[in-house]
Amino acid sequence: MAKAELTTVVEPKCKRLADQLGFELVDVCLDKEGAGKYLRIYIDKPEGISMDDCETYHRAIQPQLESYDYDFLEVSSPGIDRPLKKDRDFERALGSEIEVKLFKAMDGQKVITGILAGLENGDIVLDTPAGEKRIPRKAAALVKPVVDMEGIESVDLSE
Repeated sequence: MAKAELTTVVEPKCKRLADQLGFELVDVCLDKEGAGKYLRIYIDKPEGISMDDCETYHRAIQPQLESYDYDFLEVSSPGIDRPLKKDRDFERALGSEIEVKLFKAMDGQKVITGILAGLENGDIVLDTPAGEKRIPRKAAALVKPVVDMEGIESVDLSE
């Protein structure tokens, strides 16, 4: 079964379980890496996902996926720099600073950063210091929030 086929087949099962457990299914990916094929499931909830949430979901979904061709199953949070893929991701990020990495340079830039003003007619609309930029959504390789690490206290792990 091809990569796209596998994720298309397992995604409804993953979503059904996520809904039952009160989680949001963010994404399902099949990635080929050195040691094999990794089936990665990203879940979230408004207050954030804990390790216990990931373990609960993993234990519940694994038996439902045993008949599929993958080597490793990972369940995790999408993280604070969660990529914007679906319309609802963009809606949540309205008014926030985002970074758009492009497949090909546009106006000499391969990465464009700005405040997300919306999605219009298939374009990502950004307010940038240079003015409004419209980027065709299909031209974007990766769209993610800009994470401001200033003001976050560092944790001393040396103890």
